[in-house]
Amino acid sequence: MRFASLGSGSKGNATLVAGAGTLVMIDCGFSVRQATLRLQALGVDPAELDAILVTHEHSDHSAGVAAFSRRYQVPVYLTHGTHGTGRCDGAFEYRPFNAGERFQLGGLEIHAVAVPHDAREPCQYRIQCQGRSLGVLTDLGSVTDHVLDSYRSCDALLLEFNHELELLLQGNYPPGLKRRVAGDWGHLSNQQASELLATLDWHGLRHLVVAHVSENNNCPQRTADTIRAVMGDLERVTWASQGEGFGWLTLD
Repeated sequence: MRFASLGSGSKGNATLVAGAGTLVMIDCGFSVRQATLRLQALGVDPAELDAILVTHEHSDHSAGVAAFSRRYQVPVYLTHGTHGTGRCDGAFEYRPFNAGERFQLGGLEIHAVAVPHDAREPCQYRIQCQGRSLGVLTDLGSVTDHVLDSYRSCDALLLEFNHELELLLQGNYPPGLKRRVAGDWGHLSNQQASELLATLDWHGLRHLVVAHVSENNNCPQRTADTIRAVMGDLERVTWASQGEGFGWLTLD
């Protein structure tokens, strides 16, 4: 199994996962043109995609889903709640499910994990293939026991380090937006993400990807310091950028 990103952040998100002859894209927050260009930069023909998995309806994750699905005739997998928002209306084909379900998609085993976020029926994904496990975990405001149980013993983890709380509170966001981002249904701070890492069995991680980093309310040094406090070093750490995502990482 291998995985890569087209971009990660508040301006657009999309993650590729490939294994056992199956290729899926988690979210598409980019225009069809942008997504196509970014896929091609990773050596991927958009027509090769077997599915788009949607996490939730917010535009930085869903804006390009329907148009991309139509253009390349790719089925869309999403929760019933996300489907009901209408944000992905007009796609080529829908295959809705309930958050918490597990299903097989070609050679990939998908677990849609319910998470606390201010969306209709949000989920994140844990994907298994040929004995390896990838966790994709962004867009949640708090870490529940269910989340912890769902992401234990991953071989790779793409994890949200959205903001540094001090920078968020001192920044220029309106008070309501600050409360939303920092709240239990918002986004993980550096401290929350590092505490989650400390609780999980992170020693088995081959890759930790730092994702969905705020361009306004975070800085690489603060994030790196919180990770070093848990893991000791950054040897297994990759940073997902908004502009370029990250290149292919392999789990073999």
